[in-house]
Amino acid sequence: MKSTAHRFKYQAKIALKNVNLQNALARSKSHFIDKRRAAVNALPEFNSLRRRAIEIKEHTLAHLDFYLEYFEKQVHDSGGHVHWADTPQAACDQIVSICQGAQRVTKGKSMISEEIALNSALEINGIEVTETDLGEYIIQLAKEPPSHIIAPAVHKTREDVANLFHEHHQKYGLTKRLSQIPELVNEARQVLREKFLSADVGITGANFLIAETGSAVIVTNEGNGDLTNTLPRVHIVVASIEKVLPNLEDATTFLRLLARSATGQEITSYTSFSTGPRRPEDLDGPEEFHIILVDNGRSEMLGNEFHEMLRCIRCGACLNHCPIYSAVGGHAYGWVYPGPMGSVLTPLMLGLNKAGNLAQASTLCGRCEEVCPMQIPLPKLLRQLRFKHYQSQGKGSLTGLALKLWAFFAKRPRIYHLMTAITIRLLAQLGRRRGTFTYLPLGGNWTAARDIPTPQGETFMAAWKKRQVK
Repeated sequence: MKSTAHRFKYQAKIALKNVNLQNALARSKSHFIDKRRAAVNALPEFNSLRRRAIEIKEHTLAHLDFYLEYFEKQVHDSGGHVHWADTPQAACDQIVSICQGAQRVTKGKSMISEEIALNSALEINGIEVTETDLGEYIIQLAKEPPSHIIAPAVHKTREDVANLFHEHHQKYGLTKRLSQIPELVNEARQVLREKFLSADVGITGANFLIAETGSAVIVTNEGNGDLTNTLPRVHIVVASIEKVLPNLEDATTFLRLLARSATGQEITSYTSFSTGPRRPEDLDGPEEFHIILVDNGRSEMLGNEFHEMLRCIRCGACLNHCPIYSAVGGHAYGWVYPGPMGSVLTPLMLGLNKAGNLAQASTLCGRCEEVCPMQIPLPKLLRQLRFKHYQSQGKGSLTGLALKLWAFFAKRPRIYHLMTAITIRLLAQLGRRRGTFTYLPLGGNWTAARDIPTPQGETFMAAWKKRQVK
């Protein structure tokens, strides 16, 4: 997926004016928040599970080389193959090579496949790709990227989906325009059934990788994941290197956190473990089993101040509780990962020069860290990125010069108090008649959406001093 993260400000303005989008976001916002709250409140040990999960993850990251090699050995022992990819291009090349001779690929929901732009790579090589998760299927028809990491089509209304199905399903003989959700789901099921049965290769992501058994774990609320990894002759799992966990017992800790944080469920409808290709006694399953382990900058994060981001389990809780995401949706962020976690990951993966603005896409209210099951300090990481972005802009930038001017006065309290006192008195006189300012120089971004009340005529410091004297 080509990034437009550098255009976040422009894209956010467009999103705020999109009535259809705003209606869709309004309907979904409370749904995720309320269900998560109820699920967490019903589990008294939720916070102790959090602490245990963090311990497991930090231990695994500290010994990541060992657990990845152990995982590779277990996959080989079960008859599978492991492929290592440093870059998105390397990952795509390996997958295309495995798919040589295939005509049709079905895919389960996978954010890492979005990250490496896998669909485009397969289609360029003449392979038909069908997304089988309902949300992913909808946005594939719309030729759009996901707008949420667990609900890819959350920005679409029921009417949008009905129009898409009516436009694209007529070639399958389904000409009736539908309007009810069960009817739409059933029609998608009819179309996808033939895709499942005729696929040569099935590709899934992985929520977790189990080093102890060489297994890939996916959690879904649709049967598409199992149909994708069992029906085709070849099953390919695409996963990033930090997804590995030591053993099955550790995985249960994360499974108890993931669904509650993501969708407010105790556990998802399907939790599937794939371990190697079909054995002689198995009734179904693939003949070939491949794991693609993608780095794409993650090993660099291991050794720097952003390593805590590697604890992320992609639950989406930070998106659901973020006031910025709730206002503009996912597409405004311009790349695969939106919301607070995306505002950290995208600049780290693409570079500050291409996505540095995303670090500003936060109020730093702290709700993201509060609800994160892995307690990733997202506000702290965003502040670090802001500092790095400021440093990268150079001394001559307008922002840099403005901050230096402010610093000059802030280091000289007497001059600072004098200048602010004069400014406050002047503003009090100028705004006395109206009581508010609809525009102020250097404050246009604020006054574009709200008025500024007229100051009362003295600074806070002056008022505080008077109070202390009394």
